[in-house]
Amino acid sequence: MRLVTRGDMDGLVAAVLLTTMENVDSLELIHPQDITDEKFAVRPGDILANLPYHPACSLWFAHHEITDSNRKPPAVFNGKHAIMPSVARVVYGYYSSDKLKRYEPLVAEADRFDSAQLSVDDISNPQEAILLGFIMDPRTGLGIDKDLFLSLVKKLKTSGVDAALQMPEIARRVEVCRENDIKALQFLNDHSRADGNVVVTDLRDAANIPIGNRFLIYIVFPNCNVSVRAQWGPKKEFIAVTVGHSILNRTCKIDIGHLCSDFGGGGHRGAGACTLAPATVDSKLQEMIARLKEN
Repeated sequence: MRLVTRGDMDGLVAAVLLTTMENVDSLELIHPQDITDEKFAVRPGDILANLPYHPACSLWFAHHEITDSNRKPPAVFNGKHAIMPSVARVVYGYYSSDKLKRYEPLVAEADRFDSAQLSVDDISNPQEAILLGFIMDPRTGLGIDKDLFLSLVKKLKTSGVDAALQMPEIARRVEVCRENDIKALQFLNDHSRADGNVVVTDLRDAANIPIGNRFLIYIVFPNCNVSVRAQWGPKKEFIAVTVGHSILNRTCKIDIGHLCSDFGGGGHRGAGACTLAPATVDSKLQEMIARLKEN
């Protein structure tokens, strides 16, 4: 079976669980929009985790709300969909196996990271699984390929989080992230503005975007309760927009997943994303910001 998931902390922990319970022989890391836009060919036998539903797959696991821009699963399917803090938690509950009990602390950290139940200390000085989460987060700016992802899966299964952080490539990334924190804070301040309760970070004209975790913005703008970030996608074919509730000022009442689904994307209540065409991005962003300001 082939596992198809996202190259982030939640995808990693789900992969640890699924490779323990299923005969997974290959892996692909993709973005959810690749399913929505039918850019990725899902095959019979595939396991989809933390991605939109596709009828060709054999197992499907998801924890986000199903948005209007994606296919609806049938009433009966193999796998599980539930609104939970992480897809790892959905997978863990689906199997409910003694084989997975040793991973429960890791699943709890995936819950905490993916639902952004983090403190200021977790943001400014992350440790252990939360640190690994930031290293893997695509929005940190490092990215991850499937070979390193698979190495992390193996290390977590055999030796745990501490050993994973000591892997040479991961240790190098930890050092890079720690060295770039101050630079990233200044960069975010230079390329962001507060529009009422919304902090808007526009990176379309930015060069050499520094590495840094995505929650630093809430330290720079503590009075804002929601963020919007816009930057070019690959080959400058579209603008990638990410939206999220502040994890330090938890007063935003807008369901971000529903908001992003109205712009062709998706997500859950606290965070979401969509892609916008360059020709209409400015007007769409203004519409999105206006709705967020209604709060």
